[in-house]
Amino acid sequence: MSGNQDLLQRSLHAVWHPCTQMKHHERYPLVPIARGEGAWLFDSDGKGYLDAVSSWWVNLFGHNQPAIKEAIKTQLEQLEHVMLAGFTHAPVVELSEKLSALTGLGHAFYGSDGASATEIALKMSFHYWRNSGLAQKTRFISLQNSYHGETLGALSVTDVAIFKDTYAPLILQSAHMPSPDSRLAEAGESEEEFALRCAEALEAYVAEHHAELAAFIIEPLVQGAAGMAMYHPVYLCRAREICSRYDIHLIADEIAVGFGRTGTLFACEQAGGKVSDIADFICLSKGITGGYLPLSVVLTTDHVYQAFYHDQTAKGFLHSHSYTGNPLACSAALATLKLFESSDVLGNNHKTAQQLWSAVQAYDFPLRHIRQRGMITAFEVDINHPQFAQHCYAAALRHGLLLRPIANTVYWMPPYCLDAADIEHLVQATHATIVESMACR
Repeated sequence: MSGNQDLLQRSLHAVWHPCTQMKHHERYPLVPIARGEGAWLFDSDGKGYLDAVSSWWVNLFGHNQPAIKEAIKTQLEQLEHVMLAGFTHAPVVELSEKLSALTGLGHAFYGSDGASATEIALKMSFHYWRNSGLAQKTRFISLQNSYHGETLGALSVTDVAIFKDTYAPLILQSAHMPSPDSRLAEAGESEEEFALRCAEALEAYVAEHHAELAAFIIEPLVQGAAGMAMYHPVYLCRAREICSRYDIHLIADEIAVGFGRTGTLFACEQAGGKVSDIADFICLSKGITGGYLPLSVVLTTDHVYQAFYHDQTAKGFLHSHSYTGNPLACSAALATLKLFESSDVLGNNHKTAQQLWSAVQAYDFPLRHIRQRGMITAFEVDINHPQFAQHCYAAALRHGLLLRPIANTVYWMPPYCLDAADIEHLVQATHATIVESMACR
């Protein structure tokens, strides 16, 4: 048995892989990745795969990025971790200050992953209303087809059946508002008109139920797990107006779309102004460390923070994670932000996005709903085959490409370091992959 085969067998026996039916690996073998460089991953045999999905949307500036790597090394020589209860350290303070300046939200509470950030925001909103004498405000609303994580609290505001239905007896039920996903617009209805129509439905529900509602949680501009559903920024503006009028919080879940993915540093900015003009809370994770270490953060307003500032311990926000504000992760996040400061990342991304947009327009097979928001490009392949996504994933690997379609939606969310050769490979390998997959009927 070769070294690779041995590693794969050991992984199948010892590792329970996420979001996976393990039996499928009898047909679709695991890929043993040995190293990464730029936009590429390399397996143990040296074969390269262009990482078109940023390793589940986390990697911003490429694998083995020198500046982020050096920042972690430097911090490792000083302090690897200290509990954040009763202690503090320079990286977490500096990161919190920078995020506050960028978002307009002044207080940062740290977790370890995106679902943790969702849990923190939901609990913090609920506890705010309790501390404020409005304990009846206990319910949450989200969009149809929304995804906010897979812990029990996060699942209560998620609307993706394959993740949620099995655990329905364990989770709180919430209401899901009509999604402004532009694919759902009627013939002749513009993206903006449809978004405004969906906002009217949101207001009708909130007007009737606001006395019991704590918050509306939303993925700004792009609903990832819904198949990269994109919508007009006017919906965010109207949602903010509605939440303000009826006194409920707005939680912006930018876990997937933050840090330049949608063309601005934060997606909420496309509705005008800073994040704080739209959101009472923002949840950040994934790209915050450039894809290097687990970290999440929830930022909120002074007004929310003051509701917890009290002599009674029980009125404090008594939530914790062992690795809250880990210095190594905070150092990686600071290095990530410095890369945005030191070069025109968003401008360069705009040029790359234009190239990708032109390329996909030239594809010669039937596509629907070609769409783009910043560095996220997506389209539906006009095929009705229940195994299309699996066929496409496997074919892409054969062509040296990591794609992870959602049903018949193919999307690109690559690292920001693509060069001309990378773009050419991405475009051509995707074309070859889809042609091959469409033949598997």
